[in-house]
Amino acid sequence: MSPWSLVYDAYDPQAEGLREALCTLGNGYVCTRGAAPDCDADGVHYPGTYVAGLYDRATSRIAGRDVENEDLVNLPNWLPLTFRIEDGPWVRLDDMEILSFRQELDLKSGMLRRDISLRDHEGRTTLWRERRLVSMDDQHIAAIALEIEPQDWSGRMWVRSCIDGGVINDNVARYRALERRHLETLAKSSPEEDTVFLRSRTRQSRLEIVLAARTRLYRGDARCDGERRACPPVQDRLGHEIAVDMREGEAVAIEKIVALHTSDDRAISEHGLEACAAVKRAPRFEAIARAHVLAWARLWDDFDMSIVAPAIPDADMKLRLHAFHLLQSVSEHSIDRDVGVPARGWHGEAYRGHVFWDELFIFPFLNLRRPVITRALLRYRYRRLGAARRHAAQSGYAGALYPWQSGSDGREETQVIHLNPKSGKWKPDASHRQRHIDAAVAYNVWHYYEVTGDHEFMRDYGAEMILEIARFWSSIAQWNAARGRFDIRGVMGPDEFHTAYPGRPPEEEGGLDNNAYTNVMAAYCLHRALDVVDMLPPARRTRLLERLGISDDDLARFDEISRKLFVPFHDGCIISQFEGYERLDELDWDGLRARHGDIQRLDRILDAEGDDPNRYKASKQADVLMLFYLFSAEELTILFERLGIPFRREWIPANIDYYMARTSHGSTLSHVVHSWVLARADRPAALDHLRRGLDADIADIQGGTTREGIHLGAMAGTVDIVQRCLTGLATQGGILHFDPVLPKGLDRIQAILHYRRHRLHLDIDRKRLTVHSEQTTAPPITIAYRGHYREMSPGDTYAFRLVVRGEG
Repeated sequence: MSPWSLVYDAYDPQAEGLREALCTLGNGYVCTRGAAPDCDADGVHYPGTYVAGLYDRATSRIAGRDVENEDLVNLPNWLPLTFRIEDGPWVRLDDMEILSFRQELDLKSGMLRRDISLRDHEGRTTLWRERRLVSMDDQHIAAIALEIEPQDWSGRMWVRSCIDGGVINDNVARYRALERRHLETLAKSSPEEDTVFLRSRTRQSRLEIVLAARTRLYRGDARCDGERRACPPVQDRLGHEIAVDMREGEAVAIEKIVALHTSDDRAISEHGLEACAAVKRAPRFEAIARAHVLAWARLWDDFDMSIVAPAIPDADMKLRLHAFHLLQSVSEHSIDRDVGVPARGWHGEAYRGHVFWDELFIFPFLNLRRPVITRALLRYRYRRLGAARRHAAQSGYAGALYPWQSGSDGREETQVIHLNPKSGKWKPDASHRQRHIDAAVAYNVWHYYEVTGDHEFMRDYGAEMILEIARFWSSIAQWNAARGRFDIRGVMGPDEFHTAYPGRPPEEEGGLDNNAYTNVMAAYCLHRALDVVDMLPPARRTRLLERLGISDDDLARFDEISRKLFVPFHDGCIISQFEGYERLDELDWDGLRARHGDIQRLDRILDAEGDDPNRYKASKQADVLMLFYLFSAEELTILFERLGIPFRREWIPANIDYYMARTSHGSTLSHVVHSWVLARADRPAALDHLRRGLDADIADIQGGTTREGIHLGAMAGTVDIVQRCLTGLATQGGILHFDPVLPKGLDRIQAILHYRRHRLHLDIDRKRLTVHSEQTTAPPITIAYRGHYREMSPGDTYAFRLVVRGEG
């Protein structure tokens, strides 16, 4: 590996699915998996192309009931490109003897390269040198440049270049009992001698997708196309076969330039005409690549960071890989599109491309780099505020209730049943009870405002969202006269293993009472709603409250609930994950590990054994500990003081130890949260969890899930650990606070941040924190380190000598 490259130096069919996901190329509009262009979906390879937010619904008959799911659609495959010698077989990597192999994902240039030496059954050796890009400059353009060089043969070579519209959604094995066909072909043509055109349409959402592909052959700078004929007719597939005479030792370059548009695109007349025009006017590959590399250079100017970390092999590369995939999923090309942030990127079909709470882990990275992207992604939530209101009303509540899984229109997309691959059985799914998604949306709005000071966004969009979310929390909270506090019943926390109390079927009065994380976050949201009301201009405040029907009595109720929500404790200082948690059984962790080895998904294991995870004190991922992830000790103490609940910061380590011992880390997000909360108390353990988070997808630590799509929240979260946690960065009350704490084995951090129109250069080592603000036009800001405050104007540089602390 190099600091800028993910490299594979041997071909491994068993790892191909993983590599395809990790080598996905995209630009925020479209992503294409890093599949070999010579292969179709065949169990080893899985070509997949996905346009951000392009969904389609289908109904399947499962376990005796009709189930409707909305899926991110696998679009026509534009990759197919291969060759044959004379009348021999078409080259497939898996059918050839591979003499040498190197695949490189170049993160700096956003390019995928494959250099392979192949020998066929006739003993002929050929070099395959491939470069591929999905343009970050022009969101609708993708391209392959393939050089074929005969090493010990001469003769006629045929090149086959196609578009395949006969694809289905087949990336996730556990979805294969569901309806997987989402496309129908409307038209196929060849508008130019060197171009083919395909028009498809989704079956339910009725969105059209068009692709135009131009294929040309070159020897040096000269075109060398020979005989050209249409590929043999195959339904939903079209392309060209092109002949060229090859000479030993002399390479021929094949350039395939593709334009992709949909009927949802803006600033065009007709998407089919635009795709054909775009591919016709497109220059050669090198010119496309130059513009693409320049666009990536501009991104890296803002998003790159560097660390010196001897304890983490290839740390720089892994951080950049994670930032790279984030920027391929959401970039400036996302700004004019109505899209959210999918949990698994646009890299595969896991979770059907839906939007969960992962924004909570992703937005902090964007806020401090390109907040304009965060603003656009928050607008995705605002546009679905009406759907959230309807969802709340249908569930019996006021205000707005955002769905746990969101797709095209903001309705609840969480499946009603799910397959346990361990048992092969379909089980009821209660995930929609994760009402804490509402708190995540409000938290994200407020923290975007804290970083940017974007009063306009708060006035026009954010305030309404926070107030409607507060109305929901106000309506779901129930007064408990016996304890003199409010309860929130029938919910699920972030843990996800616990869906109901033991013995109570989740479909019958499911959920849990007083999940601590949910209740504290509800109190936070209600308090923030009052802050929002106070900060709005008087005229805007009056109009908004009148329109929403929020009275002074409602605001008084917000205040009362924010001070009187019940938060359960046990054993004196341990925050109970939910009411009654302490009565659950302890799990035999050692026995389970002895029987099964990997027990990350112990819920599936227990279910397959006829047991129930609801019986045990066992968590999939951080639940209570999310509070220590989202809030500093000072902030959390103030929240509990407002609730009238004694809380001491010295209780935090006890809570961390308690839940660490009862967590399986069945989610990649778990390593992010645990690294964060351990950063000040147990730095070696924090570094270990950071290492695991950085390796989560590269090493596929969940045993095969990465091939279905990368884990975008965990990727952004690991970068944010370096950006905010280890730098001690916090934005509070209009002040940018720093309190660096570098664990042994991580010696230096360098990064560029954006804060309230300042572009700040950070350089942190074990002795010094240096902050430099580039010369620009921006009002002064205040920065602070452990009580030392500095007013910083553009052009200023300040250095703080760091307090030396132990390695504990």
